[in-house]
Amino acid sequence: MSKKSLLWIVAAVVLVASYFGYQYWQQMQSALPKGIASGNGRIEAKLVDITAKEALRVQEIRADEGDLVNPGQVLVLLDTSTLQAQLQEAKLNVAATQEKVAVVRAAIIKTQSEINLANIEVRRSSALVAERAGSQRELDVRRTAVQTTTAGLQENEAQLRTIEQQVKVAEAQVSTIQTRIDDATLKSPVRGRVLYRLVEVGEVLGPGGKALTLVNLNDVYMEIFLPSEQAAKVKIGAEARIVLDVLPNRPVAGYVSFVSPEAQFTPKQVETRSEREKLMFRVKIRVPEQTVESYIDVVKTGVRGVGYVKIDQATAWPASLEHAISPAKDGG
Repeated sequence: MSKKSLLWIVAAVVLVASYFGYQYWQQMQSALPKGIASGNGRIEAKLVDITAKEALRVQEIRADEGDLVNPGQVLVLLDTSTLQAQLQEAKLNVAATQEKVAVVRAAIIKTQSEINLANIEVRRSSALVAERAGSQRELDVRRTAVQTTTAGLQENEAQLRTIEQQVKVAEAQVSTIQTRIDDATLKSPVRGRVLYRLVEVGEVLGPGGKALTLVNLNDVYMEIFLPSEQAAKVKIGAEARIVLDVLPNRPVAGYVSFVSPEAQFTPKQVETRSEREKLMFRVKIRVPEQTVESYIDVVKTGVRGVGYVKIDQATAWPASLEHAISPAKDGG
């Protein structure tokens, strides 16, 4: 064998050894300690539907698909022309009923004055009768007038209570219609992004009809599945990491917010220990709201990656997961 051929063989052996050595080093770098478990998943977020409470026509839409919206932001206006007319009628009814209250109160004041006058006349007639200067008949008439007027006062007071109740009913009607008008202004309950625009201007939404669907960016998470042995050791609030396929070198800090009490994948028969180990439990890793807020413009659902959770809190994160994006470090 020539010297040149030998050099080529040695070079090839060194190259192959270097390749497999690098692969082994990479595997050792990515190997997880026993106190950390992992699973595949994707970024998800809760969906929020913007719906109408009653059947009304869409007057204006102020958000489109992809728009970022904030809590309390007006998204859709529904036509309230009919409700406005009903509100005006209800307000007039309140005013008219309040006028009735004023009339009855005036009648009560007048009746009270008449009772006072009748009592004075009774006392005068009683004095005259005692002095034998007046007739008993006239005294009886005046006493009867007092009783009649007093009964009229009681009737007026009962009428006042009835009309005051009518005022409250009329005011409640105004409040109800005003609430219906307010509900016709559809606002965002969360900070999120518009996922679907489901209606156009001029369409009529039925009760519960959806106008928009939002992705709630206040609740961003990844769900992974762990075998029963690992899932049993995961605690709510445990440290976690999320590594996305598109950002393999930027782990995101999170925490465990949910561990399913029931297995998601169950064999037909669970009898032996090996079969029980096949049970898989759902674990939810939530991203802190402050972190999401810092990267609100780039957060997208559906992105796939790997979730890591600590099943032993004393275990240190490997170097590849130690420096993660978090509110404390990135000011989110």
